[in-house]
Amino acid sequence: MPIRTNRGRAAVYRRLWGFPLRSPRHLTGTVVVVAALVIAIGIAVPKLLGHRGGDAPAPAGAQGASSSSQPAPDSTTLPFSTRLTAPLVRPSSAAPNPEALNVANLWARAWVNHSAGLTPAQWLDGLRPYTTEEYLASKMSTVDPANVPATAVTGDPVVVSSYTSSVQVVIPTNGPKLSITVSRTDAGWRVSEYDQAS
Repeated sequence: MPIRTNRGRAAVYRRLWGFPLRSPRHLTGTVVVVAALVIAIGIAVPKLLGHRGGDAPAPAGAQGASSSSQPAPDSTTLPFSTRLTAPLVRPSSAAPNPEALNVANLWARAWVNHSAGLTPAQWLDGLRPYTTEEYLASKMSTVDPANVPATAVTGDPVVVSSYTSSVQVVIPTNGPKLSITVSRTDAGWRVSEYDQAS
C-alpha cells in the first residue's frame, strides 16, 4: 500500500476535493460559489449566442455566395427580430365594388347631416349602419358633430385605390373633401377610416 504524503500532484488534488468536506462552513461556501458560477454561465452564454445571431451555420458554398452578394445586418442595431414567419401577402387589386362605393356615399351623407337639435348620439346612430364597430367606438364617438365643417355632399365618390378587401375613395363636400376607406367585414362593407382634406 502506497504511503500518502503532503507532496506531489495527488496531495494537491486531495486537498482541493476534500476542502468542502472539512466543515459545514466550507461546504456552504463551496455550494454558494458553484451556484454563482452556474448562474453567471447561464446568463452569459445566451447573451453571447444571441449577439452572434443564434443561426445555424450555412453550408460552405452557400455562405460564400451570400456573403459576397449582400452584407449581413448588424444585430446590435436591430431592437427586435425582423425575421418573418410567413411571406407577406400583397392585397389583390380589383375593380371597385359598387356596394363599397354606395356605403362610402351614404356614410358621407350621414357625416354632413348635423342639423340643429341633433344630439351627438343621434348623429352617431346615423353613421352606425355604415361604420365598423371598432372605428365607431374608438374614433367617431370622440367627434363633436357641431365641429363638422360641411353640410352637404357635392359630388360622387372618386376611387383612389381598390382591392378585394378595401376601397379608398374621395368624396367632395361643401367643406373639406373626405378621404374614406371602406373595408369588407363579416357584416358587409363598412367605413373603417376617414380623413379630411382641403
